[in-house]
Amino acid sequence: MRVLIQRVTEASVAIDGKTVGKIGKGMLILLGVKVGDTQAEADFLADKCLALRIFSDAEGKMNLALGDVGGELLVVSQFTLYGDARKGRRPSYIEAAQPPVSEPLYNYFVDRLKQSGTKVETGEFGADMAVSLVNDGPVTILIEKDSTK
Repeated sequence: MRVLIQRVTEASVAIDGKTVGKIGKGMLILLGVKVGDTQAEADFLADKCLALRIFSDAEGKMNLALGDVGGELLVVSQFTLYGDARKGRRPSYIEAAQPPVSEPLYNYFVDRLKQSGTKVETGEFGADMAVSLVNDGPVTILIEKDSTK
């Protein structure tokens, strides 16, 4: 399972021109689910996202976590995080889990984040979405929890 985290001042996701999720300061989390992933990977990554110290303190150092700054979360499912473009010109998505597996894990991950009391907004699983964001920093972090290790 992979998360691509972007520290944002604001972010939103729209479907057919209608905003379905919107946050202010916080994190946009793009989530990719791999074949073989389980709730254990989702638990690890949810905890990591909530505890990750990527927000600036009074001295401008990245020392604060999401909860320390009252941040919000926008979570969007993105199977293309498992796109492999090493060969040819069209990425292969063979490592990405199919929707019957990935959708329940996506929902589990979102619910796990909500248990923290943090405001969590989402896109719509499997929908064609337009994601807008203002990356703060810019700060972008990729974290992976491999189910085989």
